[in-house]
Amino acid sequence: MNEQFDVVILGGGLAGLLLSLQLKQQKPDIKLLVLEKREGKAPETAFKIGESSVELGTHYMREVLGLKGYLDANQLPKNGQRFFMSPKHKNEIHKRVELGPRIKLPVPSHQIDRGIFENDLIDMTRDLGNEFLLGTKVTDVEIGKENHTVSYTKDGEKQTVNTRWVVDATGRSSFMKKKLGFAEAFPHDVSSSWFRVDHKIDVDTWSDDPKFQSQIQRDLRYLSTVHLMDTGYWVWIIPLVGGRTSVGIVADQSIHPFDTYNTLEKTLEWIDKNEPQLGRELKPLRGKIMDFMVMKHFAYASKETYNTDRWTVVGEAGLFGDPFYSPGIDFITLANTFTGDLILRDLGGEDVMFRTKFYATLIRALYDNWMPLYQNQYPLWGRSQVMVTKIFWDWGAYWSINTLLFVNKGLTDIELMRAVVTGPTSFIQRYGELSAQMQRLFKAWGPYDTADHTDKYADPFDLPYLRKFQEDIVEKQYPKDELATKLFENLEILEKVAAEIFRLVSNQALGTPIDMAVDPYTMSLTGEKRESVNSKLLERDAEIAKQLKPMWLYPYPAEVAV
Repeated sequence: MNEQFDVVILGGGLAGLLLSLQLKQQKPDIKLLVLEKREGKAPETAFKIGESSVELGTHYMREVLGLKGYLDANQLPKNGQRFFMSPKHKNEIHKRVELGPRIKLPVPSHQIDRGIFENDLIDMTRDLGNEFLLGTKVTDVEIGKENHTVSYTKDGEKQTVNTRWVVDATGRSSFMKKKLGFAEAFPHDVSSSWFRVDHKIDVDTWSDDPKFQSQIQRDLRYLSTVHLMDTGYWVWIIPLVGGRTSVGIVADQSIHPFDTYNTLEKTLEWIDKNEPQLGRELKPLRGKIMDFMVMKHFAYASKETYNTDRWTVVGEAGLFGDPFYSPGIDFITLANTFTGDLILRDLGGEDVMFRTKFYATLIRALYDNWMPLYQNQYPLWGRSQVMVTKIFWDWGAYWSINTLLFVNKGLTDIELMRAVVTGPTSFIQRYGELSAQMQRLFKAWGPYDTADHTDKYADPFDLPYLRKFQEDIVEKQYPKDELATKLFENLEILEKVAAEIFRLVSNQALGTPIDMAVDPYTMSLTGEKRESVNSKLLERDAEIAKQLKPMWLYPYPAEVAV
């Protein structure tokens, strides 16, 4: 007779391991099995794209899973994301426009060495009482009415278990996608190569310019996720525990073909050509390069995520977007949160059919609203003013809506979510439409942003509304009725910010009046006529105009008294 489990997780990578902790912590008597194909523990190599966490995923790991102490003791802290633009000054970092916080952020995050982290998570999940088997190969999943049957081999022998729930966390091999045929391509042709080097790379040492050195506290640049940017690409520099560094290229195929950096030697030559200051840093370190990986056309969607037959896909077995802004652990967090909620409610006797369908629709909507931040936007990566404005906008939306919803448990509150998603003028519809409008604006603005901006520093916390958005993530937990009110208040702020950004952009590009009224839902730099059920004409808000001034690299419109 087959052994019976409540949950079998296929795959023991980051998504599956974190979910196993989550379920066991929330239901200690749950019977859970994790099947991992590796013979031994995770290799301490560069086998994942990027190693950074940001606010939403960090809250999940630190607060929901209680890993705060572990992360503080065993992984490096992260001081946000840091961007160096001004591509004409690639040999002198102090002349590049720099964007990033000058001070330690109120919301903690981490630079994570995935190999070390996943090995430690294996020990944690076993210590909690979960069964975790290495060296297993899943051969079949049979979906049943009351129970599913999972077949796998271990040490050459076939094993079979029964389970109420199956979770596919097999990563890009995507067992259930292949079995049931629900893979879905996504039109975002961007690829990556990356490696780790056994050396501390610190951009703070790249210049002794007094102004550059005085702009920020020592080590805060080093502890940031550094982005070196130009048209069609960005290069990451991420510090890791033990004085190691992760370095990676992410590039648009139409601008930087994959075959120009798809081997280690080509990657190093590409860096020499496109980021020469980093290239000089790496030259004497080539003997210390520890590993090398590539991934072509890494983005994809999924026609299925959560199925009413009691199976789900999480992590890279489901949806994958783009590592810019480090959202990977965020999407693991969202998928695990929805999956865990469905499993625990079902095991408690609740009918979860509606929730399953709702969560499947919601995760896809979140993905579809997130991907326009990247699609066809890589040509903008070399436009300094566009990128400063875009990054500030994208961060503001992420902190004030996405992260606020998650940390206040709003995404699994069906009553709240129904209130914000229903109808053509719903909160979510307005938010999605406004976000799409802004990405169209940035793309249209690109050809007009041609100035050689240099020696400028852009700190998001010089903008009070951005500082408040991030502080709200950690300083207050909102009851349901207050959370809905706060979300609408934040959206109204974003509408005013969008309108003011359009005034600045249109004035710089087309010479239009800076004090004109703007409809953020129909505004267009190209003259395109747009209609919207959310249309609203906004007069200029003097306070928002004043707050946005520090991000503007061009001469500020003289007639504006702010």
